[in-house]
Amino acid sequence: MIKRGKPTKNGQVKLTFTIPEGDVHGAVSVVGDFNGWDPYAHPMQRKEDGTYQVSLTVPAQQPIRFRYLADGGVWFDDADADHHDEHGGRLNPIGSMNSMKEQGVPAKPAAKRTVKKPARQALANGSSVAAPVAAS
Repeated sequence: MIKRGKPTKNGQVKLTFTIPEGDVHGAVSVVGDFNGWDPYAHPMQRKEDGTYQVSLTVPAQQPIRFRYLADGGVWFDDADADHHDEHGGRLNPIGSMNSMKEQGVPAKPAAKRTVKKPARQALANGSSVAAPVAAS
């Protein structure tokens, strides 16, 4: 689970990474481009409820790539990342449309489009059907 704070006036945002109880055993760190992929920079702390957690502050308008690294050199990804690829998870910049939607912030309503009624098209057997018309 990834909790994203609101961007501060100085353009930073607090991210809290939490791994559920039972998903990992032993030490685990969150590593990524924000810490030079250093497994010692952000070790996660085991909480009383058995979860592992760490918080860090990153620039709000910069996407980040990250993964978790557990004991024994086991790498794994967080299902809550905005995107996944061969490099791990990615979080979009805070304030982007995708990250706002995920935080429950309603996106700007789409511009209204005018849709014309379907035109009738005659078939060879004499019956007619509605033909699709492109929206404008």
